[in-house]
Amino acid sequence: MSLVIVGASLAGLLAAESARRTGWGGQITLIGAEEHLPYDRPPLSKAQLDQGTADDLVPLRTQAELDELGVTTLLGTPATGLDTAGRRVIVGDTSVAYDALVIATGATPYRLPGTDNIAGVTGLRTHAEAVAVRRALDAGARTVVIGAGFIGSEIASAARKRGLPATIVERLDVPLSRSLGPEPGAICADLHRAAGTDLRLGVGVSGLESTGGRVTGVVLDDGTTVPADLVVVGIGVRPATAWLEESAIASTTATAASSVTPRWPPRHRVSGQPATSPTSRTAASTVT
Repeated sequence: MSLVIVGASLAGLLAAESARRTGWGGQITLIGAEEHLPYDRPPLSKAQLDQGTADDLVPLRTQAELDELGVTTLLGTPATGLDTAGRRVIVGDTSVAYDALVIATGATPYRLPGTDNIAGVTGLRTHAEAVAVRRALDAGARTVVIGAGFIGSEIASAARKRGLPATIVERLDVPLSRSLGPEPGAICADLHRAAGTDLRLGVGVSGLESTGGRVTGVVLDDGTTVPADLVVVGIGVRPATAWLEESAIASTTATAASSVTPRWPPRHRVSGQPATSPTSRTAASTVT
C-alpha cells in the first residue's frame, strides 16, 4: 500500500506524521516542487529578511527524521498532472503510483501580467524568493511593494530599517482595512508614514518600466512613476491547483469551500488552500 502526499509543506509533513501515528504501515512518498525539505513559511517575511541572516534553511524535520519515519521524498519535482482512474501522480515525464493520495500543494501568489522575464520583480512565497529579496535590500534596492497586506508591510519595514526608500502601492484607501477594519488600518498607515514609508493609497499599477530586462520603475494609474530596483508583488494568492486542471478532482476542489458537500474519489483527500474555491484568497479548511 502506498500513500502519496503532493506538497512538501507543513500540511504535507503533518499528513505523513498523522498517517504513521494512526497506523499506516505502507510506503509514504512526499512530492515537493521546491528542492527543500518541509519548512516554516512565516519567517520568510520576518527573520529571513534581516541583515546578516544566512541563506541556510532550517527544515521542520531533518532527512534523518524523515528516513526514520519511513518517508521517501521527491523534491524539486512538481506534480504536473493526476490520473485518478489509474491512481498515478504525473511528475514530468514519469509518474508515481498510489493507493491513497493527499493533496497539500498550498497556494501560489498572483503575479503581475507580463512581468515573468523582468528581473527585480518577485513575490514572497518561497525560501528562494526571500533570499532574493534580502540580497536586493542588502544591495540598497529602492523598494516598491504592491499591496499593503501583512507581507508587504513587513517588506517595507525591512527596507526602512536599512534606511532605504520604500513605497507601498495599495488600491484601497486604507491599508489592511479588509482584514483588520478601517480604524486599525488607519493606525497601520500612520505607523508606515512615521517610519518614512511612502504610502500611495487609492491608486493602482498600470505597468512597469525596465531597462535591459531589469525593473527601473512602477507606473501608477494616476500617471506618476515610482523609481524601483525591487518590486515585490503582494496582492494575494490562489490555490496551487493548476496541475489538477485535467483531472477528475478539478471540479471537486471548486466546490469544497461552498455549501455543496464535495464528493472526493475514494482515498483522495485535499488539505489546506487547494481545498478552497479557485477565487478564494483566504485561509482554507481541511477536507477529511
